[in-house]
Amino acid sequence: MRIGKALTSIHANAQTPVFLLLHGWGSNEYDLPDLMRLCAPGADYASLRAPIPYGPGYTWFGDWSHEGVPEGASLDRQALAAAKAVERWVRDNIAADRRIVVMGFSQGGLLAGHLLRVNPKRYMAAVAFSGWLAPGPVVGDAELLEVRPPIFYGHGEADTIFPAFETAAMADFWRTHGTLTEKTYPGMAHSINMPEMRDVAAFLQGIGAVRPQFF
Repeated sequence: MRIGKALTSIHANAQTPVFLLLHGWGSNEYDLPDLMRLCAPGADYASLRAPIPYGPGYTWFGDWSHEGVPEGASLDRQALAAAKAVERWVRDNIAADRRIVVMGFSQGGLLAGHLLRVNPKRYMAAVAFSGWLAPGPVVGDAELLEVRPPIFYGHGEADTIFPAFETAAMADFWRTHGTLTEKTYPGMAHSINMPEMRDVAAFLQGIGAVRPQFF
């Protein structure tokens, strides 16, 4: 598996983090960069295209149980393969001393957290929009208990893609393995809304990833 396309805005020698953007099922690399103006205006970013064509867009996982959602051992295997592909792209395209914040939606939200699990010290923080958790152990899980990186996890109360036990598993894992900020949005389905973007902006300011801004 290989990342073949990315939309990037990365300036050499910058001291601020690079935002690594990972889209959801059936979308593409143009999906998330517009969110940057709401939570991290002017920040450097790299928005990756998932490597598997699907419909008019792309997917990180080639097999799933429903609506782009694999389960169990299949999810563990596919999440690790996708994370390793992203890791290779990061190694080849982002300076080793540059801090990285991973931000993803749905499949990309799972991967945002999974990259922290694969390589805890490489990534400064993660923002998981409507993501979920691969259930099996990952090589960096024990190290996470010591590093405890900040992670934002936001999801809608009206999201019909994931049952409550899936969102609870994600939150429970990151309460013990990270420094979790969890937000739930009444009436929001499998989506992102303005209240969530305001919360993400506050989260990023709080961890020193962006300068303070005002809405």
